[in-house]
Amino acid sequence: MVSSFQQPLTYISFCSKKMRQLKGKTKETNKQKKERKKEFLENKQRVFTVVLPTIAAIFVVIAAYVYVKTPKGTQHVTCGSTLKLMNVDYKVRLHSHDIKYGSGSGQQSVTGTTAKEDGNSYWLVKAGTKKQCTRGTPIKCGDTIRLEHIATKKNLHSHRVSSPLSGKQEISAYGDNKGEGDNGDNWLLVCQTEFWKRDESVMLNHVDTDTYLAVSGRVYGNPITGQIEVIGEYSAWSPHIEWVTTEGVFIHPNDFKAQHHVHTEL
Repeated sequence: MVSSFQQPLTYISFCSKKMRQLKGKTKETNKQKKERKKEFLENKQRVFTVVLPTIAAIFVVIAAYVYVKTPKGTQHVTCGSTLKLMNVDYKVRLHSHDIKYGSGSGQQSVTGTTAKEDGNSYWLVKAGTKKQCTRGTPIKCGDTIRLEHIATKKNLHSHRVSSPLSGKQEISAYGDNKGEGDNGDNWLLVCQTEFWKRDESVMLNHVDTDTYLAVSGRVYGNPITGQIEVIGEYSAWSPHIEWVTTEGVFIHPNDFKAQHHVHTEL
């Protein structure tokens, strides 16, 4: 038989044991909360760095497939088209991203990438600075154009600044968040036919400095490891200056009942 003195002690011991158990459960719950929070942050980061760019790339590829399957007017690159450009020799696509050069102009860097599915390699074809063109109009050989980077709204640009790896002329992406920059964004389309054909190689001659968009073959380290240096070459006889269109959405005049202009005024 338990004495009257032992009963309170037994009850106190029981309560202490329960409190220790509850405390242990609370610690476990806090640990689980931290793990859930960590998992949530990792998933959130994954959405912004992997999922959303992948969805955007898939959307553009699907749209491109629809246009490629449509027989009308898909043989030419037209005003308002969104495309990728691949260097004929190095098989890398013209690429940019919100990463600035650590030297030279400090502007947004432009590189070449071997990744076919990268959504940061799409460019919008539009008229030269302070000009306008009608959506769907084929671009003529000899036209002055600009290429706007879809993801960042910056224009393909050059100037008399040395490139970081080879010491050739730097190629950058430049402009405001509305796709407007300056005359350094203008490129003369050099090709052999009347219009810019999708399956034929072309050259892009920088109007201000008379250099040609090219690839040096030099490879970057961090933070753009493995990407290739894009440069301005000084002669039309320089190597690695030919480009051809690959993936994209190519606009045709019949896709619009009215003639809409792409306004590019400053």
